[in-house]
Amino acid sequence: MPLKFPSITTTTSLLFLRPYHSLSFTRTLSFIMSFVQRQSAVYYSTSPQDSGIINMSKSKGHVVVIGAGVIGLSSALALLEANYTTTILAKDLPAPFESIDPRGQINYTSPWGGAHNRWVPPFPAPSNPSSLSPAQQAEHALRNREHALSLSTFQRMQHFRSQNLDKQAGITFLKGVEYLEAPGEEYTSLTAERATQELNLPGSFRVLEASEFPDDKVRWGCEYDTWCVNPMQYCLFLLGQVIARGGKVFKREVRSTAEVFQLFSDAVKEFGETVPKADAVVNASGVGLGDDELVFPTRGQTCLVAEPCEATVTRQNADGSWTFCVPRGFGAGTIIGGTKEPDNWDPKPSPEVRERLLRSFEKTHPKILAEGKTQLTPVRDIVGRRPTRKGGLRLEGEVVNGAGFVMHAYGLGGRGYELSWGVAEGVVEGIKGYLEKERGSRL
Repeated sequence: MPLKFPSITTTTSLLFLRPYHSLSFTRTLSFIMSFVQRQSAVYYSTSPQDSGIINMSKSKGHVVVIGAGVIGLSSALALLEANYTTTILAKDLPAPFESIDPRGQINYTSPWGGAHNRWVPPFPAPSNPSSLSPAQQAEHALRNREHALSLSTFQRMQHFRSQNLDKQAGITFLKGVEYLEAPGEEYTSLTAERATQELNLPGSFRVLEASEFPDDKVRWGCEYDTWCVNPMQYCLFLLGQVIARGGKVFKREVRSTAEVFQLFSDAVKEFGETVPKADAVVNASGVGLGDDELVFPTRGQTCLVAEPCEATVTRQNADGSWTFCVPRGFGAGTIIGGTKEPDNWDPKPSPEVRERLLRSFEKTHPKILAEGKTQLTPVRDIVGRRPTRKGGLRLEGEVVNGAGFVMHAYGLGGRGYELSWGVAEGVVEGIKGYLEKERGSRL
């Protein structure tokens, strides 16, 4: 049964444990912004990485994380920083991009991601919130929740840079460019003032002039400061950080959270030391371990090209299709995309789709081509399955009968990287709230 924590603030309950509260949009936004400010302060004041010293004080409990994608790795590192003994169980682990089997590991989503941050603006506050239908209220809450998570993630990326870890982590800070052929009100109302004062976007933000559009089909555009990561370089970095802080990693496939509690029902001797009984489990499996009927795959096809690009560029076409690039940095080329195909399980890349994607991006952003070149240089076709969930990600706590407390963190679709640290902070707060409440009730 889903569990709400009385010991956790209303903000956290709204954001992480109950995605569909019927609260007004204005209250939702104020809660979210207060959460972001509070989380920033907590993160920067408590992270052991600030001093470069691993926190060796008494553990607050043992948490087992299922999955070693970007959400599982981020959650594990956040738990270690919060002084929880942490173990990762995963079928697939980070490895160099070139060594990962594109068919056999197609469901290991993190290697195939574009891995950039796009600012997806929430809807502007409606003049009469009570006029919104329940579905509209839910969409408002979802947009604002995800925006808060992306802000938290941006802060963590800035922190890595402040610690001179950005290059080691594969992080590049650069400009983001958006072109929209059929913009909604959330975009057309987005001024520089609203972006910085209401949405708290870091860095600079600018609405483009029509003369800067690539063609006359584009109706709105903007430019902002953002980041991209080289996916496997970043995931390998996170894994290294987990190990350096004393985290343990088991390469193992599990079918349920109950199985994990059975594996760690008592102390386990591994790596020459004892791994204690599990106090809680994080389900960062991406797909919810197959028992969530709201989860479905969204097939994506992209192409890695040899050419670098100075910005991450996204174009939303009027027919619902997308044209975009995500630079990988560090001389590793650029991802050109892409498709979003719900419930498509086809693992084979289409040469026709590749040609369409490359030609479309060349027209949208011809600056990617060096002088004298007329076409991009394809290196590798990429097909991945984004674990998408109807209604948005699941980030909530649950007591599983006969097992124990599980913090679910999955179903982010194509936004895993850009929401990862906001999700990880929610995981830590949810586990902290449950364990403190549980232990307090035993006194």
